[in-house]
Amino acid sequence: MTSNAAARTGSDSRHVNLRVPDKKRAMIDRAARIAGKNRSEFMIDAAVAAAQDAMLDQNLLLVDRATYDKFVEMLDKPPSGEGFERLVRVQAPWLE
Repeated sequence: MTSNAAARTGSDSRHVNLRVPDKKRAMIDRAARIAGKNRSEFMIDAAVAAAQDAMLDQNLLLVDRATYDKFVEMLDKPPSGEGFERLVRVQAPWLE
């Protein structure tokens, strides 16, 4: 099984040392085995995903006043339409 971490080789790789309590390390190792990865691959992939999420939460979108006003107008409208009607009729899978 290939992963982002497994694909990274060469001079752009650097060591990162972490102190991890035994119970957390065991849990990480178990999850890595389940995912078909080694500990390093698993931890790198998890760290990269967390970093991407953190950075995506910080994105700033700048728009002109007319675009902003249109966006706010759309947000202020109550949801409607065939897609919304279908969505509210579907039972949540965890309630089945």
